[in-house]
Amino acid sequence: MQLSQRISGLTAGGSDGWDVFYRARGMVADGVPVTELTIGEHDIRTDPTILAAMNASAKGGHTGYAMVPGVGDLRDEVATRLQTRTGVATTRDNVVITPGGQAALFAAHHATCDEGDVALYCDPYYATYPGTIRGVGAVPRAIVTSPEQAFQPSFVDIAKQARGARSLLVNTPNNPTGVVYDRATVEGIARACCEYDLWCISDEVYDTQVWEGEHISPRTMDGMAERTLVVGSMSKSHAMTGSRVGWVAGPAPVIEQLINLATHTTYGVPGYIQDAALFALNEGPALEEKVAAPFQRRRLVAQGLIATQNVAKLVPSGGAMYLMLDMRATGLSGEDFANRLLDAHQIAVMPGESFGTAAAGHIRVAMTVDDDAFVAALTTVLNFAGDLV
Repeated sequence: MQLSQRISGLTAGGSDGWDVFYRARGMVADGVPVTELTIGEHDIRTDPTILAAMNASAKGGHTGYAMVPGVGDLRDEVATRLQTRTGVATTRDNVVITPGGQAALFAAHHATCDEGDVALYCDPYYATYPGTIRGVGAVPRAIVTSPEQAFQPSFVDIAKQARGARSLLVNTPNNPTGVVYDRATVEGIARACCEYDLWCISDEVYDTQVWEGEHISPRTMDGMAERTLVVGSMSKSHAMTGSRVGWVAGPAPVIEQLINLATHTTYGVPGYIQDAALFALNEGPALEEKVAAPFQRRRLVAQGLIATQNVAKLVPSGGAMYLMLDMRATGLSGEDFANRLLDAHQIAVMPGESFGTAAAGHIRVAMTVDDDAFVAALTTVLNFAGDLV
């Protein structure tokens, strides 16, 4: 018996980009102490007040089937949040709740792409993007950005790949680079979507982690509200990674169809988890700032450390919980550097090659261990790089 080509071809027959991460986790399982600077997992857990709200909801009986589109009050709150932050009119009819941001990405591509359609995404990219596109039967096509342009896609970059495509997936603040797209970049994205009749799928899960500049959603640009699907999540903003609460926001007719999709796939998100998400959002910006503060603090420390040497170069880091370091001066690929670092010092980072071709020779460092451990690990990374030159 054979599996479907769609499921067996999610990674196009190659690596899914997580080899160093898997090797590090294997070392941990064998009892080797490893400092993991790999995935975007907060070193603090979900706030106890959120867990208390979740527990109270579950004990109060909200453990049965929840409304498939999402609890009405939560949809309202997400809509209010988006409207307040962007100025774009948004109601619950523009929002469907999903089991995390990943399910939202999958749903958004289902809504916009038919079998065989070309779906664009920017390289470097979050590791699941191409597989998500293949998972809906579409054909992934990369827009390769450059480190010299801080990995920001230009209108020209997009236009070269846009003819015949159906959708464009963008992500700001960006994972893996930490780059926040500036206004010129977002305007170029909007221009390309309008001129080439593209759906824009905007992954904005890091919108509360902006250290420099401002977060600008493509949905705010002229002509874009009717062609943009915004993907959001509680994972990064409220340290609720394991709770799996996300959303898609977009035109009401699209959301109506995504509700139909949810009925036939996930059948919604548990009600007590949605109630906890509603509680968290109602806590306002103060809680979001509390969750984001460690990354902002560690970024400042990292900038100071990186400035003391001239081998590793920091890609302009305006947001998110990651640093992208250019290690090409060592003469190694990102993958070789990451593997040698893991062997020599038991520090795990993600190779730039895990995220496509544009960041070859780079590494991504997640700022996701406590301050002292982070400073010690980053110092070791920089010294190790210097010893290679």
